[in-house]
Amino acid sequence: MATYILIPGALHGGWWYRPITEGLRAAGHEVYPVTLTGVSERSHVGAAGGVNLDTHVQDVLGLLEAERITDAVLVGHSYGGMVATGVADRAPERIAGLVYADALVPRDGESAFAIVNDAWRERYLAAAAAGGGHSLVGLNPGLDPRATAHPLAALLQPIRLTGAADPAALDVPRIYLHAENFEATPFHDTVARLRTDPAWTVHTLPTGHDLVREAPDELLKLTLTATA
Repeated sequence: MATYILIPGALHGGWWYRPITEGLRAAGHEVYPVTLTGVSERSHVGAAGGVNLDTHVQDVLGLLEAERITDAVLVGHSYGGMVATGVADRAPERIAGLVYADALVPRDGESAFAIVNDAWRERYLAAAAAGGGHSLVGLNPGLDPRATAHPLAALLQPIRLTGAADPAALDVPRIYLHAENFEATPFHDTVARLRTDPAWTVHTLPTGHDLVREAPDELLKLTLTATA
């Protein structure tokens, strides 16, 4: 049995992972779907301008400490990859595996805004303008109606890494799930980099970015391989 920590992408709460949560629990694992500070049912916590990437990393570190978790498989979707990377770097002794579901995989000094392509930077700026300059709002009409605003600072703050979670120091399964039908995907460079890194296993799925809605069974199956 493993303990899965499910970290959603921007605008989403732990509810996004519901089918995966149920599947992992049915397989006998402990599962904690996280909602980050300032988002979804926690949108009332903290002023949007004061919530950043460090806040979200601390959300998960606090969970690991409070629940005394020492075998965490971190699953990060989209922006959640920024958070998973920060958590693994700060608490490598508690990490048993990493799954990035069409997610950002930052290197030291990179922010989400810096990693994405020009098309997505323009989308971020438009969403921030609509959110009053402190938060991003979802402009895609196809978004789940439960999606909320997301703190802008979380996407602008560069991550600072010590290197404690580098493959040479943290030998755990590292799985990347690439959604090849994600229109204007900002992850092409990330996928190309990871495909040449023997520490990573990259799977390509014929889906869009919303993996839970489009390919829940495949996402569950590949997530479970982190503990195989």
